[in-house]
Amino acid sequence: MPTDSMTESSVVYERHRIERLHKYHWPAIQLNIWMLFMLVASCAILGIFSSFVQTQGQLLLGIPWYFPYYITVCALTILFIWGMLWLIFQRRLLPSIVMIGGFMLFVLWLVGLIVVSVELWGPVGSVASVCNTEVFNRNPTGQTVQTLAWLQQRSICQCWQAVFALGLVGAIFLLWIMVMAYQVFAMDR
Repeated sequence: MPTDSMTESSVVYERHRIERLHKYHWPAIQLNIWMLFMLVASCAILGIFSSFVQTQGQLLLGIPWYFPYYITVCALTILFIWGMLWLIFQRRLLPSIVMIGGFMLFVLWLVGLIVVSVELWGPVGSVASVCNTEVFNRNPTGQTVQTLAWLQQRSICQCWQAVFALGLVGAIFLLWIMVMAYQVFAMDR
């Protein structure tokens, strides 16, 4: 029985699906202000706590867990903003990404803010009480080691106040970006 060799010709149909890319319209000025402030707050807190870690190491003291914690949270915030910028340049910034990332960062910033406020205004031996009695109630002058030490102590006290202020406003700004992302999503639905 002769065998016919049958060749199957297969026709490949390439189907090009035209995808409708949904573009969200973000309020540019508000988004830029948000990114600028969060970068400034993150970099400032990261720098302050990095300086504190270096000082603690120089004094051969233990490093509290919340120093590296807040350094990590600020570094994550900077990475999140860089990711947002990359997505903006690709025209792919989705409100869901911003809402999820903003919520995760909000929780992390809130934990840091709570710890800093407990250290700053805690019940016993708080930073604020030590600063008030040992630093802000004195005013040495002259070119002495005591004046230099007092200036350094005052700088440390003001750094703690700055971390609390930047942490508080940073947490509020993270709430703001979540609301903004929801509004962008709702407007372009």
